[in-house]
Amino acid sequence: MSQTITTIGFDADDTLWQNEEFFRLTEARFAELLCDFVAPDHLGARLLQAERRNLGKYGFGIKGFVLSMIETAIEVTDQQVPASVIAEIIAAGQEMLEHPIHLLPHVADTVAGLSARYKLVMITKGDLLDQERKLAQSGLGEWFDAVEIVSDKQPQTYIRAFMRHGDGPERAMMVGNSMKSDVVPAIEAGGWGIHVPARYEWEIEKAEAPLGHPRFRVIEDLSRLGGVLRAI
Repeated sequence: MSQTITTIGFDADDTLWQNEEFFRLTEARFAELLCDFVAPDHLGARLLQAERRNLGKYGFGIKGFVLSMIETAIEVTDQQVPASVIAEIIAAGQEMLEHPIHLLPHVADTVAGLSARYKLVMITKGDLLDQERKLAQSGLGEWFDAVEIVSDKQPQTYIRAFMRHGDGPERAMMVGNSMKSDVVPAIEAGGWGIHVPARYEWEIEKAEAPLGHPRFRVIEDLSRLGGVLRAI
């Protein structure tokens, strides 16, 4: 076991299980519903604007996404959107909330193997009920020592989490797919940031990689995490 790291934080969505893919599919369905009113590219830009505006109101997750779609539909149709389209948007959101969990490659073996040697903490953004549902369905809950469902991820988020559940950020590592939320603030907090790029990247989660930083690593999937731990 590494003499430095005692605690490992894991992001959930698109790090442990698929998530953004379902948002992309729903957004495509949203574009089809409004194709008589607006071009898909313009609609996507307007939806992204709404999501940015609404993060402070609704937070991260499916419910905020659905409300942003409804708001966008009202705006781009000059308040003429049919009630049937609103109903379809709500139904699409409900389907997202009921979608079964699909773990990403090597997640179960990696998490189970590391749990015997490190304190594992899930640190994820999103709606409380939805994230609790996904964790329960994932079958991973028994391997985690703690779960933190937070409204945002800033350096202080990681300082508090790793002080509460570990030996502080200096002896902790955060693993996730988001450069903006998982990697950069964890490094700024004094810990390690391990980037596991996902197939899809939400525009709002993009950030410059801290290239050259001694506590920054990139791995293609979680099967490579053990090698990083041994090397440091």
